[in-house]
Amino acid sequence: MTFIDTHSHIYAKEFDSDIGAVIERALQSKVEKILLPSIDSDRFKTMSDLVSAYPSVVFPMIGLHPSSVKDDVQQQLQLVQNELKTGKYCAVGEVGIDLYWDKTRLREQCEAFGIQLQLAVEYSLPVVIHQRESFFEIMDILDQAEFRSLNGVFHCFAGDVGMAKKCIDLGFILGIGGVVTYKNSLMAEVVKSIPLEFLVLETDAPYLTPVPYRGKRNEPSYIPLIAERVANIKSCSIEEVASQTTRNAMQLFFKN
Repeated sequence: MTFIDTHSHIYAKEFDSDIGAVIERALQSKVEKILLPSIDSDRFKTMSDLVSAYPSVVFPMIGLHPSSVKDDVQQQLQLVQNELKTGKYCAVGEVGIDLYWDKTRLREQCEAFGIQLQLAVEYSLPVVIHQRESFFEIMDILDQAEFRSLNGVFHCFAGDVGMAKKCIDLGFILGIGGVVTYKNSLMAEVVKSIPLEFLVLETDAPYLTPVPYRGKRNEPSYIPLIAERVANIKSCSIEEVASQTTRNAMQLFFKN
């Protein structure tokens, strides 16, 4: 039984002091691969160094996070484009639209999202989408003809069953993380209604730590806790969850 953490920021400063131990705990918990979404250029070297140190465990994505769409957006997007030419990346991400913190840059976020979707098409890569209070804006863009060949993950999916089915209809699957372990989480109904073939597991470490560690730093070794909750909701074994979600991640991110 093995797992893949499809979304983890273990290059963040919260892990600077003990990253080796974090990786070791992940491996002991049978998390064999950890996918790293990029945010912007600030921690890019740290992420690159981590990939170099653990090339069989950690795998990078490249993208500009919507909350990082600032005045230097063109320079940041140029970095994304330049890096994609190297062929080192398993996805374009995390990208999208976030209207929770700042609605004043909606136009710029939409433009940056569209540009990065075009890059994903050009390089035949999946897309990892950050969506917060922006579901319909994102769906309007994804539904454009030029993007209908894309696939990928709605990271930290937080919508209802109807929204989940719309994502799947467009060729995307859902990232399920620690939120599903929270009491009265609406994600239980989504997980119950959506087949395992359309789910992958993620931590979003250091954020969204699952129960019973909620409130502490998240890390990839907690993936089995998420898998166990998914198994309970779906009345199946954790081995089945591990097998199918790992297969889903391999088919999406490592098809080449």
